[in-house]
Amino acid sequence: MTALASPAAVLPAARRPRAGIAALTVFAAVPAALALWTALHAPRAHVLLDYWHVLAKITDDRGHLVLDQVFTYHLDQPFVLPSLLFYADAAWFGGDNRVLTVLTVALVAGIGACLYSMLPASLSPHRKAALAAGMSWLLFTSHLAEIWLQGTNGISWIPAVFFTVLAASQAHRGRGWTAATAALLASLSFGAGLPAFFVVAAIFLLRRENRAATIAMAAAGVVVLTGWLLTKPNSAQSLATTALDPDGRLSAATAALGSLWSGDQAVLAVLAGALTTALLTACAIAAKHDPRAAGWIGIAGYAAALAALVALGRTSPLAPGGNIGLISRYAITSTLALIALLVLATLVRPRWPVTALVIGICAISLTTHALGGTKADLTRRGYAPLALAPLALRTEATDVLDQLHIQRDVIPAAKALAAYPFNPSFTLGCHGPELGTAINPSTATDLPVAHGAVTTTHPAGGALITGWTDLHPDCILVTDPTGTVTGGGITGLPSPAPGIPDGNAWQATARPGTGPVAVYAAQGGRVYRLHESAATPG
Repeated sequence: MTALASPAAVLPAARRPRAGIAALTVFAAVPAALALWTALHAPRAHVLLDYWHVLAKITDDRGHLVLDQVFTYHLDQPFVLPSLLFYADAAWFGGDNRVLTVLTVALVAGIGACLYSMLPASLSPHRKAALAAGMSWLLFTSHLAEIWLQGTNGISWIPAVFFTVLAASQAHRGRGWTAATAALLASLSFGAGLPAFFVVAAIFLLRRENRAATIAMAAAGVVVLTGWLLTKPNSAQSLATTALDPDGRLSAATAALGSLWSGDQAVLAVLAGALTTALLTACAIAAKHDPRAAGWIGIAGYAAALAALVALGRTSPLAPGGNIGLISRYAITSTLALIALLVLATLVRPRWPVTALVIGICAISLTTHALGGTKADLTRRGYAPLALAPLALRTEATDVLDQLHIQRDVIPAAKALAAYPFNPSFTLGCHGPELGTAINPSTATDLPVAHGAVTTTHPAGGALITGWTDLHPDCILVTDPTGTVTGGGITGLPSPAPGIPDGNAWQATARPGTGPVAVYAAQGGRVYRLHESAATPG
């Protein structure tokens, strides 16, 4: 009796490789689609202080761009391109955060395209497809959740990384002028782009060609770095310290290099970063004479430089997990290091079976993405209370703006530009009542204190008003004594105190000068009056 052939044996040999590459392509598309979905469903509002601080600095009260302010520093670093993008978002797109989150996704995709273009032509299609899939999962990792949720962080950080990687990819091909142009744009973007010229110079040196260009790039790097050091302000920035602290800075740098392997545990990130550094060093030494590896050694060096910049610029135990290297946006450092390691290891050990490479990359991709869930959740929880920012801006509740560290000076420019929340798309989310409309207090249902309360004593317009309710309402309404809506609030916040379950807390504010206010929870067309009480449920 003749044994039945397996389906794989019957399938034509030419079709089997194509099927494998197609499967890897679909696998690679998954994280990019998840990141894009997150970016498209991000909040409309910019809630981070940096966006409003920069917008206030680079505009006058009529909303006109003040060009010379674009070339000033932000957080002691160059910020030319992000400043222009912030202004373009406010002036042309109504200050929509989602425009910048989607642009961030596009720039990260551009980083992936640059890295893919550096893969040697000598690699088999299956190896290239496997490495491309790994790049996609590592670049669009869940660890980077904050840049898909708030474009301020994405556009502050990613353009500098994109242009530096673009410069490296051009230098990898020996294209000096395009590499130099990209390095210059990186240097104008943020501190993360300051090493760009040195990365290009290192790649030219490893390629052993065009000695004059190598020296020119290194000299340009020295000029950029020296100019920055001589002109930057001396004031300390957020989460920065001037203490020597070599142990803390080493810990932050290694944590940044290994952050993909930990959600909120610094020790795991530090150990992973140390192992990644050791393996990268070994692979770089083994491949230093291979011209195909020049660009990848440059990317590895850039990741190390980013880690050093993070540690030198922002070291504080106040960061999540007690280590600055665990901050979500800094995971791009670990991403670049791990991608460089995968490619260099493939070049150093070309005889690895393709099956082992695919399995290894899939395991790394899925494991790091799963670990990033913790970081993504922490990011969402941290952003939740900041969603009060558009309400505070619209009602001009300056005391609340001060608590959110948002400059009140930006209000005239934001109004002139019709940037959200100063445009018709602004809403309280109540599916009916809006600012300036009236409700009839007599039709409201008094909510028993057992089901919700105002925990702020004597709530008034212009102040931060807090409370809780188990109704899970559509929104919070704040009215003056006549029933006119003068403010509102956000719901579903993390628990602020023992006894209040997650999701039951809310915060609100109202226009200043309205005196005592009444607070209501709106749900499904019904309005419930909330009363003051210091008691918590349970």
